[in-house]
Amino acid sequence: MTRAMDRHEGLGERALLLAAGSAELAVSTAGAVGSVVGSALGVVRGLLFRSDVAELAADAESDLAARGRLVLDRYGAVPPAHLETLARHALARQAAADGV
Repeated sequence: MTRAMDRHEGLGERALLLAAGSAELAVSTAGAVGSVVGSALGVVRGLLFRSDVAELAADAESDLAARGRLVLDRYGAVPPAHLETLARHALARQAAADGV
Protein backbone atom coordinates (compact mmCIF):
# COMPACT_ATOMS: atom_id res chain seq x y z
CA MET A 1 0.00 0.00 0.00
CA THR A 2 1.37 3.41 -0.88
CA ARG A 3 1.27 6.53 1.26
CA ALA A 4 -1.14 8.18 -1.21
CA MET A 5 -3.58 5.31 -0.77
CA ASP A 6 -3.17 5.52 3.00
CA ARG A 7 -4.22 9.19 2.96
CA HIS A 8 -7.41 8.37 1.05
CA GLU A 9 -8.52 5.69 3.49
CA GLY A 10 -10.98 6.68 6.14
CA LEU A 11 -9.85 6.86 9.72
CA GLY A 12 -12.26 4.09 10.68
CA GLU A 13 -10.95 1.79 7.95
CA ARG A 14 -7.36 2.48 9.02
CA ALA A 15 -8.23 1.65 12.62
CA LEU A 16 -9.96 -1.55 11.51
CA LEU A 17 -6.91 -2.60 9.47
CA LEU A 18 -4.56 -1.90 12.37
CA ALA A 19 -6.79 -3.80 14.82
CA ALA A 20 -7.07 -6.79 12.46
CA GLY A 21 -3.32 -6.76 11.83
CA SER A 22 -2.56 -6.55 15.54
CA ALA A 23 -4.96 -9.38 16.32
CA GLU A 24 -3.45 -11.58 13.61
CA LEU A 25 0.05 -10.82 14.86
CA ALA A 26 -0.99 -11.67 18.43
CA VAL A 27 -2.57 -14.96 17.31
CA SER A 28 0.40 -15.92 15.17
CA THR A 29 2.84 -15.34 18.04
CA ALA A 30 0.63 -16.79 20.79
CA GLY A 31 2.67 -19.99 21.01
CA ALA A 32 5.81 -18.19 22.09
CA VAL A 33 4.35 -15.60 24.48
CA GLY A 34 7.05 -15.86 27.14
CA SER A 35 9.93 -15.41 24.76
CA VAL A 36 8.09 -12.70 22.82
CA VAL A 37 7.52 -10.58 25.93
CA GLY A 38 11.13 -10.88 27.01
CA SER A 39 12.52 -10.06 23.59
CA ALA A 40 9.99 -7.25 23.08
CA LEU A 41 11.30 -5.47 26.16
CA GLY A 42 14.84 -5.72 24.81
CA VAL A 43 13.72 -4.39 21.44
CA VAL A 44 11.90 -1.44 23.05
CA ARG A 45 15.02 -0.54 25.04
CA GLY A 46 17.09 -0.68 21.88
CA LEU A 47 14.61 1.45 19.95
CA LEU A 48 14.64 4.26 22.49
CA PHE A 49 18.19 5.20 21.50
CA ARG A 50 17.73 5.11 17.72
CA SER A 51 17.44 8.27 15.65
CA ASP A 52 14.99 6.77 13.13
CA VAL A 53 12.28 5.76 15.59
CA ALA A 54 9.61 7.73 13.70
CA GLU A 55 10.42 5.92 10.46
CA LEU A 56 10.38 2.56 12.22
CA ALA A 57 7.00 3.35 13.78
CA ALA A 58 5.60 4.39 10.39
CA ASP A 59 6.92 1.16 8.84
CA ALA A 60 5.44 -0.91 11.66
CA GLU A 61 2.07 0.81 11.22
CA SER A 62 2.19 0.19 7.48
CA ASP A 63 3.07 -3.46 8.05
CA LEU A 64 0.22 -3.92 10.53
CA ALA A 65 -2.22 -2.31 8.09
CA ALA A 66 -1.03 -4.58 5.28
CA ARG A 67 -1.35 -7.61 7.56
CA GLY A 68 -4.86 -6.46 8.49
CA ARG A 69 -5.80 -6.04 4.81
CA LEU A 70 -4.66 -9.63 4.13
CA VAL A 71 -6.66 -10.96 7.08
CA LEU A 72 -9.80 -9.09 6.07
CA ASP A 73 -9.44 -10.17 2.45
CA ARG A 74 -8.96 -13.78 3.52
CA TYR A 75 -11.72 -14.06 6.11
CA GLY A 76 -14.00 -11.14 5.27
CA ALA A 77 -15.14 -12.34 1.86
CA VAL A 78 -18.80 -13.32 1.89
CA PRO A 79 -19.60 -16.53 0.01
CA PRO A 80 -22.41 -16.35 -2.54
CA ALA A 81 -25.91 -16.72 -1.17
CA HIS A 82 -27.09 -20.32 -1.26
CA LEU A 83 -30.54 -19.55 -2.66
CA GLU A 84 -29.02 -17.29 -5.32
CA THR A 85 -26.80 -20.14 -6.46
CA LEU A 86 -29.74 -22.56 -6.56
CA ALA A 87 -31.82 -20.08 -8.57
CA ARG A 88 -29.03 -19.66 -11.13
CA HIS A 89 -28.71 -23.45 -11.51
CA ALA A 90 -32.47 -23.78 -11.97
CA LEU A 91 -32.48 -21.05 -14.65
CA ALA A 92 -29.57 -22.73 -16.43
CA ARG A 93 -31.37 -26.09 -16.41
CA GLN A 94 -34.59 -24.51 -17.66
CA ALA A 95 -32.73 -22.73 -20.45
CA ALA A 96 -30.99 -25.98 -21.41
CA ALA A 97 -34.31 -27.87 -21.43
CA ASP A 98 -36.01 -25.20 -23.55
CA GLY A 99 -33.14 -25.26 -26.04
CA VAL A 100 -33.26 -29.05 -26.53
